[in-house]
Amino acid sequence: MRVTLIHNEGAGDDDQATAEELRVLIRNAGHEVSYRSSQEDDLAAALREPADVIAVAGGDGTISAVAKRMAGSNVPLAVLPMGTANNISHTLGIADIPLDQLIAGWQQARVLTFDIGIARGPWGTRRFIEGIGAGVFAWTLPAADASGTLANLTDADSKIVYALQMLKDRLEGCPPVMVSATLDGDDLTGEYVLFEAMNMRYIGPNLYLAPRGEPGDGQLDVVMVRVAERERLLEYLSSWQNGEECRAALPTRRGRHLVMQWTGFHVHVDDDIWPAEGMKADAPAQIEITLEPQVLRVLVPDVKDGNGA
Repeated sequence: MRVTLIHNEGAGDDDQATAEELRVLIRNAGHEVSYRSSQEDDLAAALREPADVIAVAGGDGTISAVAKRMAGSNVPLAVLPMGTANNISHTLGIADIPLDQLIAGWQQARVLTFDIGIARGPWGTRRFIEGIGAGVFAWTLPAADASGTLANLTDADSKIVYALQMLKDRLEGCPPVMVSATLDGDDLTGEYVLFEAMNMRYIGPNLYLAPRGEPGDGQLDVVMVRVAERERLLEYLSSWQNGEECRAALPTRRGRHLVMQWTGFHVHVDDDIWPAEGMKADAPAQIEITLEPQVLRVLVPDVKDGNGA
């Protein structure tokens, strides 16, 4: 197969495969490979090259950037997880599979169809892969981006543990956000410390918030944590921080069309915060969230992970 490899050399920690090692693995599996750095200005040009597979080696941000540009393409995306959280790979069930096994499995891999989210609001129209929401996660993202300690950690697991601690610390003092919203016409209005419309099972630092979520089922999983459930969410964050397998049993509704009234609170769209620091925006405004169903094709190799799953 002709493989276009898009690689983020700065993703994850210091133990990740190099560009040359990735090229060797792909060639050894019998494929032709054209290498492109994710830092290039024109990713669209890389995606226009003739290819049978677009392979992305990097973290969720790199994979999302490519995936959103590939919506509607018949060429499948192959994910090589090399980031910190690897939420997309965890959702696909391939996060713990060695890179050589993933690459060797491309030839016989099944193709999974993946939804892409659409968020229309004061910012215009944006696509998302993981989710959009308000509350403690959106409130913590700017602090995480500005954290020198987090930036200087070199081990992916240490970064996850530290990011979860930041969320726990901020959750204890997080003011509830008044969210006026409807999901498929049903009223969800209330005060929430976390309100997330998710396209996948994981978000942020491996927050396993939507265990029932399937990335190609055409439905959003809207996770809603009111003040009364704050302690339950704290318990889940502690479990995840300790590396314990724990499915969050938080109040969740499923639907296809979410409408929110924005009144000035911070909103995240994947890992981007709106409004950005210093930006002025007129409130109130309406945010409309839907899905483009099954517009992305993803290769999922049928190989065993390290736990025999």
